[in-house]
Amino acid sequence: MQKSLSNIILIGAAAGLLGGGGVLVGQEIYDNYQTTHSPVRLKSENTQELSSSSNATSAYNKVANAVVSVLNFKKSGGSYTESSEGSGVAYRKADGSAFIVTNNHVIDGADKVQVINNQGKQVMATVVGKDSTTDLAVLKVEDSAINSVASFGDSDKISVGQTVLAIGSPLGSQYASTVTEGIISATKRLVEANNGGSTVIQTDAAINPGNSGGPLINLAGQVVGINSMKLSASTTGSTVEGMGFAIPADQVVDIVNKLAKYGKITRPALGIEMVNLSLVPADDQKSTLKLPTSVTGGAVVMKVTKGSVAEKAGLSQYDVITAIDGKAVNNIADLRENLYQHSVGSKITMDFYHGSTKKTVKIKLTQRLAN
Repeated sequence: MQKSLSNIILIGAAAGLLGGGGVLVGQEIYDNYQTTHSPVRLKSENTQELSSSSNATSAYNKVANAVVSVLNFKKSGGSYTESSEGSGVAYRKADGSAFIVTNNHVIDGADKVQVINNQGKQVMATVVGKDSTTDLAVLKVEDSAINSVASFGDSDKISVGQTVLAIGSPLGSQYASTVTEGIISATKRLVEANNGGSTVIQTDAAINPGNSGGPLINLAGQVVGINSMKLSASTTGSTVEGMGFAIPADQVVDIVNKLAKYGKITRPALGIEMVNLSLVPADDQKSTLKLPTSVTGGAVVMKVTKGSVAEKAGLSQYDVITAIDGKAVNNIADLRENLYQHSVGSKITMDFYHGSTKKTVKIKLTQRLAN
């Protein structure tokens, strides 16, 4: 059985110095930072507002002073060289510090991180924590460097067609505070990337290299997502316009609270490698997986790690996971979302198909996956 190849190219929107990508690797996480401030929360205001230039201006003004440029420096030969740039948004002040959320790929691999605020002031930033799975990171700077902070709106309340604004530094800090307008194209889009994909907000607001980590806001001036990537081109060379993606605010709030408290994210792991059932040709679903035709979604087990909780539960290659605790698993993104709601040490009930036979097992999550 062979896995079908996706025909799209997804790029993280971090601006390199010469127009290249900004995805870097290798920096150790700052995992010993503890903060005593209370967690950030979602606002419950009605997020549906009439679309007009005055509302857009008002929304922009509420957030603009909280948006920053984030510069990634690498050390070479005794000096620091700027490697890439992205964006970020300040969301809280506490204990003499201001906290900023950005993308992990914006700061990953950096030997030094610098922030430029809305007034052009440059300050050094400390990496509080980062998470490669969700592509999020938290920075802190002295609170005097940030004049205002943004609030998060409930991304579960956004609607297709709703007007949104993207704010950031496309192509770098020389274009800081650039705002683009668009609509929500899809509230929950599964993007086939990052080892199985993630569920994101799709928008046609212009997202360019350098916008990574910047906010996607509604007309109430609330952050409903963190801009992360765009659809750039197909493998055939066809260009694609107006397809940007943002990490939903509900997920952002959960992750930044954990990063601010623990400095890293520790998740339960099953000890398996997977592929989405949708990527398996119909002939293989019948001949190799031997699935009933009624099964149309799931995560296909491609490899089971020896000694893992999955092996102990009886899972094997080509089994298809379809539910966790009664919640449907249509793809890897669903599996991760359901699994990551549990902590290490807790128990889950998993439904899966071994050939045409449906099985249900209870699994104690003793393995850890740390970022």
